[in-house]
Amino acid sequence: MMEKLSAKEFDENYSRIIEKINLALEKSGREKDEVTLLAATKTVDVDTINYCIEKGINYIGENRVQEMLSKYEEISPVHHHFIGHLQTNKVKDIIDKVELIHSVHSLKLAKEISKQAQKIDKKMDILLEVNIGLEESKSGFLPDEIKEAVDQISKLENISLKGLMAIPPICENSEDNRKYFKKMYNLFVDIASQKLDNSSMEILSMGMSDDFDIAIEEGATLIRVGTALFGKRVYN
Repeated sequence: MMEKLSAKEFDENYSRIIEKINLALEKSGREKDEVTLLAATKTVDVDTINYCIEKGINYIGENRVQEMLSKYEEISPVHHHFIGHLQTNKVKDIIDKVELIHSVHSLKLAKEISKQAQKIDKKMDILLEVNIGLEESKSGFLPDEIKEAVDQISKLENISLKGLMAIPPICENSEDNRKYFKKMYNLFVDIASQKLDNSSMEILSMGMSDDFDIAIEEGATLIRVGTALFGKRVYN
């Protein structure tokens, strides 16, 4: 877990992030309401999460099912997203608790989400994960597979495909990720132009603490920020 953050430290971090977001929006000629800031709350304690909600953050995302479940009842009203790798046998545990599942990396997982959503009469919003850097260590659809995946998954019942997400390869210089963000944006626009049923392509989730400003400049509509908000964390 992380060392508990003081209110002053959070406020300073949050202020820096908002300033950086606004500069990136201005640089790219975009409006302030075009980008959503999601707080990635892995290992963050409930008190700190509730403080960040109080300060105006409306979207939070968890990476681990068990951690999300352990905090869920104590967290103030907020939009809950699941942003981590999701196993099919864990879908049933979160299907009634989250508004959006970011990292749908396979047809098998999408089918399970559809099945579990149907059981509770819910239309589950999802994003498809794209392995934009062609990394063997990462899950997700390859760029040349994504159009077929969209076509198949958009036909599933009780699912609404809202867009795409990606995490580029780790780079020493965050500017090196720009090429991956450009590729993601081009895929996003191309698929959106097809106007498939159950596929609105409203959300392009990319960009994290080290590179969210570059992602915004290249068309991101949702950024996932953890370390820049909450400080360095120690993961179990």
